[in-house]
Amino acid sequence: MIINAISTILLEKKNNNTCALIPFITAGYPSINMTIDILYTLDRQGADVIELGLPYTDALADGPIIQEASQYSIKQGINFKQVLKIIKTVSNDINAPIVLFTYYNPVLVKGVELFIRDISLAGAKGLIIPDLPVEETDYIINLCIEWNIEFILFIAPTSSELRISEILSKAPGCIYLVSSTGVTGIRNEINEGIKTFSRLIKKEKEKLLILGFGISNQDQVATIAKWNIDGIVIGSAFINIIKTSPHSKILSNIGRFCNQVRLKL
Repeated sequence: MIINAISTILLEKKNNNTCALIPFITAGYPSINMTIDILYTLDRQGADVIELGLPYTDALADGPIIQEASQYSIKQGINFKQVLKIIKTVSNDINAPIVLFTYYNPVLVKGVELFIRDISLAGAKGLIIPDLPVEETDYIINLCIEWNIEFILFIAPTSSELRISEILSKAPGCIYLVSSTGVTGIRNEINEGIKTFSRLIKKEKEKLLILGFGISNQDQVATIAKWNIDGIVIGSAFINIIKTSPHSKILSNIGRFCNQVRLKL
C-alpha cells in the first residue's frame, strides 16, 4: 500500500477547510545545530510539513536570499551526509514530515537509488527536484514508491496544456504549483491569476496543490488560504529572519513568525 505522507496531511487540512503551512529552510544555515533547533521550533509552532533544502552551488530556481544561505552552508562544509544526520536526528521527534528539496546533480553524484534509499532511511517523507525534466521522472517515481517517499512534481504558470496534462498523469501525489515566473524570493504582490490557474488544474485532475515561490507575509497567506490551494510554502521570509536576527533571537523570531502565519490559515 502506497502511503503519501505529505498528501495525507494536505487532505486532512482540506477536510477541515484549512490550508497546510510549509516552511522552507536551508540545511546547515547558519549551523547544523541551529538547523536542528529550528526544525523543532517550526514543528512546535504548527508547521504541517517542512521543506529542507540541500545546499547546492548552482541553485537556479532559488532567489538571492536562499542562494546566499546555500553558499554559506557549503562554505561551512555541509554535505549530503550531514543533511541525512539532521533529518535522522529530528524525524522521529517531530510531527511535521520533512520534504527534501534538492537539485538533480547531487542525486546523480550519489546515485539515484542510493540517494532515495538514504533519505528514506533517515526519515524523510518527500522529495522535490525542481530541475528534473518530467520526461525523466518515471524511474525516480518508481524508486520513491518503493522507499515510501512522496515525489512532488512542479507545474509553472508558463506550462503548456500538454505539459500540465503529462505532469498530472505522472504525479504520484501532490503537485507543487509555482506562484510566479522566475526564482524564489520575497515579493510584495502575489499573482492573482494563480487562483484561476489552480481551479483549472483541479478541474482536469483532482490533485492536492501546494503553492510556493514569492509568498512572504501574513496578508498574502490569508489571501491564498481562500483559494483552491491545499498547502502554502514560505521560504525566503524564513531564511531572511535567520539572516537578520541576532543569534540568540533566531529561534524566538522564527517561532513567532511561524505562529503568526499559521493563524492566518
